Amino acid sequence: MSFDLSVWALADGATPEDVRAAVRRCREGRHSERQPDPRVVSFYRAITASYPDRPAGPGTPWTVAPLHTAADHVELNLDPACPDQVLLDIERFAGEYRLMLFDAQDGSVYPPPAAWLPG
Repeated sequence: MSFDLSVWALADGATPEDVRAAVRRCREGRHSERQPDPRVVSFYRAITASYPDRPAGPGTPWTVAPLHTAADHVELNLDPACPDQVLLDIERFAGEYRLMLFDAQDGSVYPPPAAWLPG
């Protein structure tokens, strides 16, 4: 069992329903044919610098590795017992790179945390 989050690089002004629609397309195997969004690339590099996924070593927070990446998102399958710091880092990096968070457990969508948005 895992705790699943994903971060999404959608256009400015995207709504929670836009994120949920993008998640549905991903789950159906429909991914856009475009270059990776630089925000997604930066997030992936930052999170895996702290918590490597290739290879995922002992004590990794990931239940699935490598992480699922696409042009507009990164999926994070976390061990429910992972340290709270992992979740805080995911939230911080999502804010820094202006990514929306999707919580697969209940379908909640969170905009980039304002505390981390560039000023």
